[in-house]
Amino acid sequence: MKRRTLPVAVAFAAAALMLTACGGEDDKSGDSDKIAGADQGTEKPSKSAEPSGAPAEDKPDGVDVSLPADMNLVFDWEEPKDENEAAAMEDAANYVRAIYRGVDKRTSKVAAVTAYSTGGGLSYAQTQIDDRVDGGWTATGTRRHYQATTRSAANGTSVEVAFCVDSSKFYGKEIKTGKVLKSEPSIADYDHFKIIMVKVPTGDGLWQASKVFVETKAEQCR
Repeated sequence: MKRRTLPVAVAFAAAALMLTACGGEDDKSGDSDKIAGADQGTEKPSKSAEPSGAPAEDKPDGVDVSLPADMNLVFDWEEPKDENEAAAMEDAANYVRAIYRGVDKRTSKVAAVTAYSTGGGLSYAQTQIDDRVDGGWTATGTRRHYQATTRSAANGTSVEVAFCVDSSKFYGKEIKTGKVLKSEPSIADYDHFKIIMVKVPTGDGLWQASKVFVETKAEQCR
C-alpha cells in the first residue's frame, strides 16, 4: 500500500489516550448508513508538520507521535483489506497518539495534532490536551482499542473508523506529585468511538480526523 513518507516514530503499543465525551460530540447517528461529516472539507498540514529529514525520535515536533513507555496504547484490531480504509484506520490511531503526545509535552500545539486532525477533530484534540494541562495531570497505564470497524462514504474521501476502548488499566497521574489516580473498575471504563477521517487532497495518503463522536459507558464494549 502506497503511503506518504512521513517520519512517524510509532509502534502499536506506544501511547495511550483517555478520550471522554468532554469536548466531543454525542453520537446520535444511530444505525444510519450516512457517515456524519462525510462532505466536510480537509485542510493541509501546517508547514511545521513537514519532515525535517532527521529521525522522528530526535525531533521535538515534526510528526513524531512517540510517547513515554508508561503510556501504553494497544490497537487490538485487524487492518481492513480496502486500501483507503486501512490508511484511514492507521491515521485514526496516529490521531489518538498525537493527542497524548500533546498531553505528555504539556501543549496542544504539537505538530502531530495539526498533521492528523482538522475542523472538529482538531478542536476536540486541543480541548482534550488543554483540559489535562490545566488540571495538572497526565496519564499512565494501558489502554486497549478493539472491535474496530470501518465504513467508507460513497465519494471515497471519508471513512468512519469506529472502535471500543477499555481504559480499566489506564489512570490519571498528577504532574506535581506523581500520584496515580486509580479507581474501581466499572462500566465507566468502556467507551465507543466513531472518528470521521477525511483524506487530504494532496496525493500523499494522509488522512485527518474531522469529527469525533463518543458514547460513554458503552455496554457493547464490555
